[in-house]
Amino acid sequence: MTSEEYQKNPKEYEQYVKSVTPSHSLAANMAKAFLTGGLICTAGQWILNTARELGTDAETAGSWCSLILIFLSVLLTGLNIYPKIGKFGGAGGLVPITGFANSVASSAIEFRSEGQIFGIGCKIFTIAGPVILYGILSSWGIGIIYYLFQFLEVTV
Repeated sequence: MTSEEYQKNPKEYEQYVKSVTPSHSLAANMAKAFLTGGLICTAGQWILNTARELGTDAETAGSWCSLILIFLSVLLTGLNIYPKIGKFGGAGGLVPITGFANSVASSAIEFRSEGQIFGIGCKIFTIAGPVILYGILSSWGIGIIYYLFQFLEVTV
């Protein structure tokens, strides 16, 4: 049907829209996000516990955990597996540190055909850039507020 025919029959158009619009179950999406995020965090906790058992201190174990999770995320992104995890798990796959690593790696992969400098170099932080920018900006703002509280001897 053309747009003119749909204007004549708005009920048919409404039925058409309903037939092509995907339906989502909020409960199912929340369960998938919980499962996916939980599995990622469980893997991270296992890495952390293993590093601690090998004799590292808490800070070093945390660093190893972050590095390994980031490496696995980038590797799975390069193998086109992490996007499937993100599609299945929604926010559960995108919120942890692995989701951030995935966003950086996928930008690099997407623009690699444009070259090292103008492709990867310029586009790698397309998604992650705003996160970094506002993280630094908000840290700076909070630091100024903290300094003013210290200067005015306000205890919180």
